[in-house]
Amino acid sequence: MNKVILITGASSGIGKITAEHLSSNGFKVYGTSRNPKPSASENFTLLKLDLHDKVSIEKAVEFIIVKEGRLDVVINNAGMGITGPIEETDTEEMRKAFETNFFGAIEVMKAVLPVMRKQKTGMIINVTSIAGYMGLPYRGIYSAAKGALELLTETVSMEVKAFGIKVVNVAPGDFATNIESGRYHSPVIKDSVYAPVYQNNLDLMNDHVNSGQDPIKMAERIYRIINDPSPKLHYKVGESMQKFSIALKCILPDRIYEKLIMKYYGM
Repeated sequence: MNKVILITGASSGIGKITAEHLSSNGFKVYGTSRNPKPSASENFTLLKLDLHDKVSIEKAVEFIIVKEGRLDVVINNAGMGITGPIEETDTEEMRKAFETNFFGAIEVMKAVLPVMRKQKTGMIINVTSIAGYMGLPYRGIYSAAKGALELLTETVSMEVKAFGIKVVNVAPGDFATNIESGRYHSPVIKDSVYAPVYQNNLDLMNDHVNSGQDPIKMAERIYRIINDPSPKLHYKVGESMQKFSIALKCILPDRIYEKLIMKYYGM
């Protein structure tokens, strides 16, 4: 039987490319969006799901179970970017970022785990970020939320392994998507002590996204993970230097690593 897959945040970017790729390879794919606008060009079903609304999550999962009778793979892909100096970033916006990038993924897992436990099989793939392995200037809240999900993935993997459920983390680097259009930017405040460096970092972030890798690489990696009978717990997908930066953090003294990061970001 073709596996039934749920992908959150599938209206654009990595989520959409992954949904299309998996569907074209024979899987039955359901994507989600807060405001779905199905297109005739899509080869997967797009459902309404708001990560800030537990009932919305439960309804989407219930729809799939009624329609298909099972749910084999869940990909927690939906997320939001947030930038700004910690001192100048609105705390409510920080909470929104955690609600989406961390607690939203938890609510999805809570909704699907009873189904997978009953099936005695299933896979959950949490999409985090290479940024979650380190504190990055002006992206601290994003790094913190993705890092928190990374650690939580390890916890859930141990808790559900006895039920035949596999939990995996995939951390992408920079990919050419429209993430900046949905990112919350703390405004660059005139005369702020952070303004010049923060503006330079905003420009650098956008350049990285615009020149990032093709999202199909993430889709292909996820396809291989789904078909792997013994998947690893952690995967990193990105440029060699981005992955190498994680290894460097494990090797170098903290202040030396901090100095390298600050130099890279022009601080």
